[in-house]
Amino acid sequence: MAYIAEEQDSQGNSMTSEPPVVPVAEMADGASTRDQGAKATRRHIRGSSILFAGRLISIALNFGVQVLTVRYLLKSDYGAFAYALSIASIGASVALFGLDKAVARFIPIYEERGEDDKMLGTIVMTLLTILGIGAALVLGVIGFRGLIGDRFVQDPLAVSLLVLLILLSPLQAIDSWFQGLFAVFAKPQAIFVRRYVLGPVMKLAAVLVVILSRQGVYVLAVGYLVAAIIGSLIYAAMLRQLFRERGIRVSETLRRIVFPVREVFSFSTPLLTSDVMNILKSSFVVVLLQYFASTTEVAEFRAVVPVAGLNLIVMQSFKYLFTPEAARLFARQDSQGINDLYWRSATWIAVITFPVFAASFSLARPLTVLLFEERYASSATVLALLTLGNYMNAAMGFNAYTLRVFGKVGYIVAIDLFTALVGVVLNVLLIPPYGAIGAAIGTTAALVLYNLLNHAGLLLGTQIRLFQPRYLRVYASIVLGAVVLLLIDLLLEPGVVAGGLLIAAISLLLVLFNWQVMEAGRMFPELHRIPVLGPRLMALEKQS
Repeated sequence: MAYIAEEQDSQGNSMTSEPPVVPVAEMADGASTRDQGAKATRRHIRGSSILFAGRLISIALNFGVQVLTVRYLLKSDYGAFAYALSIASIGASVALFGLDKAVARFIPIYEERGEDDKMLGTIVMTLLTILGIGAALVLGVIGFRGLIGDRFVQDPLAVSLLVLLILLSPLQAIDSWFQGLFAVFAKPQAIFVRRYVLGPVMKLAAVLVVILSRQGVYVLAVGYLVAAIIGSLIYAAMLRQLFRERGIRVSETLRRIVFPVREVFSFSTPLLTSDVMNILKSSFVVVLLQYFASTTEVAEFRAVVPVAGLNLIVMQSFKYLFTPEAARLFARQDSQGINDLYWRSATWIAVITFPVFAASFSLARPLTVLLFEERYASSATVLALLTLGNYMNAAMGFNAYTLRVFGKVGYIVAIDLFTALVGVVLNVLLIPPYGAIGAAIGTTAALVLYNLLNHAGLLLGTQIRLFQPRYLRVYASIVLGAVVLLLIDLLLEPGVVAGGLLIAAISLLLVLFNWQVMEAGRMFPELHRIPVLGPRLMALEKQS
């Protein structure tokens, strides 16, 4: 691909499709490169499954927070609160400066090479950068709050909440940075505890305090800030313990610390376009809704965004360990290992996510009314559209993350800018006449285009093979199951209970049909020890 720019390290060596030759110590057990790739895939699936279990706990708690908040607050108050949170999310992406992606890529490579000085330098440099940008954003919003209220936001409540919640921007950025760092060092348990248990519990506590004490939206905003501060302090304590466990003596390493400025920032800066794409998919859409429509339209869109986001929970649980594992395989020039890691992860994500997709797409209206009452019934179409885009994003695998590992920065920047522009144009055209539904159409169209272009990049610029016959059966069975559910929904209109039971049955059939392709027994041999079920699963794996 002539239009894909090469990334180079500080010595000018290529770090793209021709990875540098990295001396790897010979394994004591004589394992081949292929064996190491298989071990990386198994380690990724097992570790990611721990995160997925934690993610389920997090989803349950956060879902409770979302439902309680939407039901308790007035529609206008929730719209103002959601607007302020969206701006804070945009600020967090800006403060992060793409450095979470750089941490996930470079620290495993430096660790593989034994370059502790560069590894610690990357940690210190990225943290200070995030803190500096975050502080500048907070001061900027506070200083220009009058201009914001005069030019962009007509709701005074939204402006007041924005001045308060903008403090979340650096806190959320640091939280994402910590999460990426613990993923690099293969500490899913730390992410499990902090991200998926303590964080949601503290938010839920804040909401319950507000409801039980009959307080308003301002107190809720303060509760969110307190929860974020406590979470950052807990992560810092965990990081200190991690350094002790790994024998990293910070005081000694600091004397010979190396800041790989050129390598890290030449990689992270162009990838800000990926963050722009993520912003345009959700947060910036809320800004446009507030500007072109009203706070009520913001509420109708934002209320169902977390529900549609359930289609990403498996993918988000798997992504933290994917990039470090892929980066290590890249450093070993193990293209077969990366290919296996990619498609094994993608198929697991597609199958496990299917019941969520079916419920939030086929049962969009009854689910929306059940969760948020009849006053949000018009949000059902928004939910169905966003669900379609999110599931496609998840089921197609880590295409963007793989392109980053291969250093295809030029191509990534090009498609990010193009799809971001398409998304903005579509939303500007569709939001004024159609409101929240127009925002859902524009957002979904841009997301689908983005994934298709990412897959084109994998096909033309990496060793990832699309699609292998053994994995095609997985996607074919998913399409068949989705079509069957859609026809039943259109012809019979089952309720939530009957529809849920039908979705559960088809989802179980998908798992059993694809059990051998997913190699679930090899990933989790503990399943073989389950009485009655274990022998049946072993027999299923032996079938051709």
